This record gives sequence, C-alpha cells and structure tokens, in this order.
Amino acid sequence: AGCRVIDADRDAKAALQLPEVRSVIRTWWPDAINPDASISRPVIARRVFNNPIDRQRLEALLHPIVAQLRDEQMATAAHDLSICAYVWDTPLLFETRLDRQCDRIVFVDAPISLRQQRVENRGWDPAQLVLREKFQLPLDKKRSLAHDIVRNTAGSPLVEEVRRQIRQVLAHVLSAQPRDSRRMLPANGSEDRSPPTNP
Repeated sequence: AGCRVIDADRDAKAALQLPEVRSVIRTWWPDAINPDASISRPVIARRVFNNPIDRQRLEALLHPIVAQLRDEQMATAAHDLSICAYVWDTPLLFETRLDRQCDRIVFVDAPISLRQQRVENRGWDPAQLVLREKFQLPLDKKRSLAHDIVRNTAGSPLVEEVRRQIRQVLAHVLSAQPRDSRRMLPANGSEDRSPPTNP
C-alpha cells in the first residue's frame, strides 16, 4: 500500500498556466506575462511578497483552483485500492485552515542551511526564503501544532532515516483507523510540507 501525494505548490504552478488565469494576470500585471504568453513567476513573486493586497488577490484567484485540483486527484485515487492515505504537501496548511480537514499533521523539520540550499536550487535569492516565510505562521508555531515531527536532512544514509520516520508515522496513523478508511496526513514544517488522508 502507498500514499497519494498531492503537491499544492505544483498545482498552483499549473493553475498559473491556465489560459483563464493568464488572462486575469494580464489585466492586473501586464509585466508578469512573458513574450511567449507564459507567466513570469519571478515578477509575480516580487509583487505578491511586497504587497499584501496583491498577495491576497492572487490567493483568491488560485486557491479555489488548487482546491478543485486536489479534490479531483483524491476522487481519482479513491478507486485505487493500493492507496492507503492521501498526503497533502501544502505550504499554507494552517493559514488556509486546511488542517481542520486532516487527520494528522506532520511537521517536516529541516535546518536553515538545507532550506537555503533548496531555494537556491530553484533559482531564488536566499533572501526570498526569509521573505516568504514571513507570510506564514512561525515555524515554532507550526511545530507546536503538529502531531508528529519528521527531521529531514540531506544526504545518504540520512535519507533512509527520513524514510524510516515517515513509515513510522504512517504505520501509527493507519493502525488507529478502521480497515476500510483512508486517512489524510498533512505534512507542514520548515519545508512547508503537509499530508492528509480522507475516509
């Protein structure tokens, strides 16, 4: 048995490429549209992380689409008997109150050095990590709200230790549920991870 991971960041990125979304973005911020008609994510980031009104407007546009994509993925996976849980990888789990729909919250804890390395691999300036985290609940608060903590570090053999922790959390969750139900495991933390399982 396995888990169906639903990545909110990936779905938000896909939503930005929808023609109807690009059309709205074009009316708001013409400079956010590239010559090939795609969305310029760096331009979007500069706007929304420096202007709370722009950020709220973009969230109001994208969040319903991301929610629909999440529901569609869960509906599809519901027919797959090999799936024992849905894992929501959701940066704004608490901020959007999605934690209320989750059976268990997992805080994925990573050191600042690793988080900075990962944002650099995405092409971000390290300062953007601080800026983005400023718009989320403090990590200490997320940690205190979680049922479980997975300590995530880079490199082998440490990767296997992370997997061991995840298997342990999943086994604990599944052992407490009826055999015919599926759980929602949100992962949230210093990497902004959230998992859920749904009956």
